Amino acid sequence: MARTKQTKARKDPAGGKATKEAAGYQSRPLVREIAQDFKTDLRFQSSAVSALQEAAEAYLVGLFEDTNLCAIHAKRVTIMPKDIQLARRIRGERA
Repeated sequence: MARTKQTKARKDPAGGKATKEAAGYQSRPLVREIAQDFKTDLRFQSSAVSALQEAAEAYLVGLFEDTNLCAIHAKRVTIMPKDIQLARRIRGERA
């Protein structure tokens, strides 16, 4: 009887589910959804939306850099909500 090699069941790559979820949010007009709460029938120039996206990305990248430093300081490699809270508190964004 010939032996066959058993293969492991494939899992989604690390963060696969989060990537799919994030892709769903990218297709939604988030700026319009938020602005709708203040005034209806607003129009946006594409450059204004691009500027908002650029600013939001820059803020989040900086926040995650600081969050990672907080995790490393605690001798961990995994960031946790308490790291984000600490980073925001040190920045003076939240008391």
